[in-house]
This record gives sequence, structure tokens and C-alpha cells, in this order.
Amino acid sequence: MEARDPELRRELDATLQARGDLGPEYESVLIDSFLEKVEQRLGGPHDQQTRRQLAEQQMAAARGGARRPGPHGTFGERFGFGVVSLVLAIPLSAIGVANAGIEGLVVAWLGIFGVNAVHAARTWPWAPRKRRSASEWEG
Repeated sequence: MEARDPELRRELDATLQARGDLGPEYESVLIDSFLEKVEQRLGGPHDQQTRRQLAEQQMAAARGGARRPGPHGTFGERFGFGVVSLVLAIPLSAIGVANAGIEGLVVAWLGIFGVNAVHAARTWPWAPRKRRSASEWEG
């Protein structure tokens, strides 16, 4: 097996050599020391960012708060919007049929479909987003 990091390979060789010199009674101390060096070597900025995010989630859970919604909304938000639109579809359908017959029903359901389609398009992760620069806001 070939080591990818020559410095860690030298550290491992030195740890094994020290174990041979000091004996098995120091084995746990030597292993802990080597593992600390490996953790320091592997602990880059991504690892720190992951740890920070995990700590934030644990703090939010400990405080009893809900987690922050992502950029596309939470499942509850999307589900609630769908349920509300279906509940409102009942009186809208009745009003449409009472006033314009079958054409009113079709227009009511096209409106319901349109509102849900716009809401769904807003939450699609693959939908392109245009961000405004500071100069556009000032202008």
C-alpha cells in the first residue's frame, strides 16, 4: 500500500519505530498522538464549515427551534400551499359554475392551476434565478 501523503507516512513510520523502542505499554499514547496529527492534517476549511453547520443545527434543536427553511422553502410550506389552494377551489368552482356555467368552472380551475404552477416554479431548484446588482437597485 502506497501512502498518498509522504509526511503522514513518515509520521506513521516514526510512531511505529517509537513503539518498538518504548514497548507496548506506550502504544495507546503513541496511537493517540498519531491520530491527532492525522486529524490536524485532514481538518481543512470544509471540515470546519461542516462542524460549524452541525453545531448550529444541534443548537437550534436544543433550543427547540425549527430549522431554517432552505432557498426553495420547506416541505410544510409547499404542502400547505397545495392544501389551501384545493380548499379554496371548492367555493371558486361553485362561484364559477353559478355565474358562467361550465366555462366558469374551466376558468376557475385554470386560475387555480396557474397559481400553483407559479408557486411550484418559484420553488424549483433548477429554475434560473436572476440576481440584481447594487447598481440596478440604485438606478
